[in-house]
Amino acid sequence: MQHESKSASMLNITDVLAQVYKKIDKAKNPEALINRMVNYIYIEGFSRMHLSKNEENDLIELGNISKRAGFNGVYRGNTTDKSQFYGIFEKMPIRQ
Repeated sequence: MQHESKSASMLNITDVLAQVYKKIDKAKNPEALINRMVNYIYIEGFSRMHLSKNEENDLIELGNISKRAGFNGVYRGNTTDKSQFYGIFEKMPIRQ
């Protein structure tokens, strides 16, 4: 959130990061959750925003953690939809 430019893509990613942060400790398979998050960040942010070198390194490290998800990490849903990180009764912010 410290980026000067807060595009819709950046806000969507920060929404997803907040959701994952809330759920990671209770997740049955945290690696699979991280896998979905990393895929979402790559797709949502690809060519729409610029990450610093530290942010890129963090994303690469998260990608390495997500490799441990194994077969359960294979996600065949719509990876561009951030609703996958929200429960049925949770309010999802809509960013345009």
